[in-house]
Amino acid sequence: MQGSKKAFDGGSLQEWLRETWDKTWNKANSRRATRYHWGIAIAYTFTANTFTAMPLEFATRLNNVETSAIRELFKLLGKPGIISFAGGFPDPAMFDVDGIREAVNAALTHEAGAALQYGATEGHNALREQLAAFMQGKGVQDLAPEGFIVTTGSQQALDLLGKTMISPGEKVIVEGPTFLATIQCFRLYGAELISAPIDANGVQVDQLEALMAEHRPKFVYLIPTFGNPSGALLSMERRKRVLELAVQYQTLIVEDDPYGDLYFNDAPPPSLLALSAGVPGSREWLAHCGSLSKVLSPGLRVGWMVAPPELLAKATMCKQFSDAHTSTFAQATAAHYLKAGRMPATLAHVRKVYAERAQAMGDALRKELGEAIDFVQPQGGLFVWARLTGAGGAAKDGAEFAKRAIDKGVAFVPGSPFYASNPDLSALRLSFATADVARIREGVERLGHAL
Repeated sequence: MQGSKKAFDGGSLQEWLRETWDKTWNKANSRRATRYHWGIAIAYTFTANTFTAMPLEFATRLNNVETSAIRELFKLLGKPGIISFAGGFPDPAMFDVDGIREAVNAALTHEAGAALQYGATEGHNALREQLAAFMQGKGVQDLAPEGFIVTTGSQQALDLLGKTMISPGEKVIVEGPTFLATIQCFRLYGAELISAPIDANGVQVDQLEALMAEHRPKFVYLIPTFGNPSGALLSMERRKRVLELAVQYQTLIVEDDPYGDLYFNDAPPPSLLALSAGVPGSREWLAHCGSLSKVLSPGLRVGWMVAPPELLAKATMCKQFSDAHTSTFAQATAAHYLKAGRMPATLAHVRKVYAERAQAMGDALRKELGEAIDFVQPQGGLFVWARLTGAGGAAKDGAEFAKRAIDKGVAFVPGSPFYASNPDLSALRLSFATADVARIREGVERLGHAL
C-alpha cells in the first residue's frame, strides 16, 4: 500500500484512480467498479478516461418524510437580536445543576464500574426501580421494574413503536395537531396517518370513535396532558372513554406524557396509565411513554416505555439493534438524582417559573394582538397554541406571519406542519419556556408590529 500513496489533488487523484483501475479491472469502455484502498470506499465510473462520482441511492422510505420545518426555521435564529418563541426546549436556567452534579459524583463513587460499563438493554435496574416509585407517586399501581424499558429519550420509544408496530400502508390515528417528530417518525415506517380533531379538552372522543370504526388503525397516538403543540388537556371523562374505546375496538392506545408534571395550578387528571386500573382490560391495550427531558435535563436522554409484555419484548429486541442500551452513566445519574429526593423541589420551582411566563405571554398577546389572535390560556406545558383571526385586516396566514415576525426580530413556529392532514394555515405555536417575562413582553410587542 505504501508504494502507491499519492496526493489526492487535481490530476494526481485521477492518475491514481486510473492506475488502480488498470491493475484491478482490465476492461475497456464504460464500467462501474468499487475497490477498497487505504480504508476508503471509492465508487466511480470510468468512461473515456473520465471518472464521475455516482449518486447515492437512498431507501425509498425516505420519500415519505421531509426536513422538519422547525429545524429549517432554526437556521434563521442566528440573526442578532432575535427573540425566539420557536423552540420546545426547557430553560437551561431551570436545570438543577448542583443536584445533577451530586448525582454524577454518587454514581462514580458508589457504582463506577456499572455506570461506565455496558448495561442491559431493558435499562439500569437501579433506575427502573426509581422510575417505578416515581410513577407510583403519580397514581400508577402495580408497575414493577420489569414492566417497562428505559429508552434514549421518549423519542426512541416512539421510534421503537414505529419499528415494531407499523407495516407500510397501515393506518395510525394521531391528533390534529400533534408532535411533528411523531408525524415524521411514523411516516418513515410507511404509516398512513389519520387526524382526529381536538379542542381545549383534548381529542374529541366521538370523532375518534368514528375514525377507529372506519379505519381500524394499528394504534392511536395521543398526548393527553398539555400536548405539543396544542397545550390541550384531555378531560377525565374523555380519558376514561379513550380507555373504553381501546378495549371495545381491541386497538392499542399510545400515551405520550413528557409534559404531565409541568402543571401550573391544579394537578391534571391521572394519566391513562394510572386510570387503566379502573377500566378492565385496558392495560392490555395501552403503551405509555415518559421522559425526564422536560423536568430534569434533555441532555441525559432518559425516557421509558410501559407496554404489554409481548410489545415490550419486541421493542427491547429492536433497541438492541439500535443502540444496545441507553447510556448507563446517564441512567445511573438519573437514578441517584431520583433517590436523593430532589425532584419535588425541582418540579415546584419549574412550575412556578413557567406559570409566570405563560401568564405573561397570554396577557401580552391579548394586549398587543387583541382580536387578531385566538387562544386558550395554557394550564401547563411549554406552549401557547393560537390561531390568527385576520380581524381588522391583520395577518391570517401563520407561515406568512412568521416571515414578517422574523423581520421584526421575533420567531415562532407556524402551525401547519403539526398536522398530518388538513392543516390549519392560521395556526401558530409560541413557546414561553426559554424567555423571561421581560423578553416575552418585548417579543409579543414585536409580534404586534408584524401584524
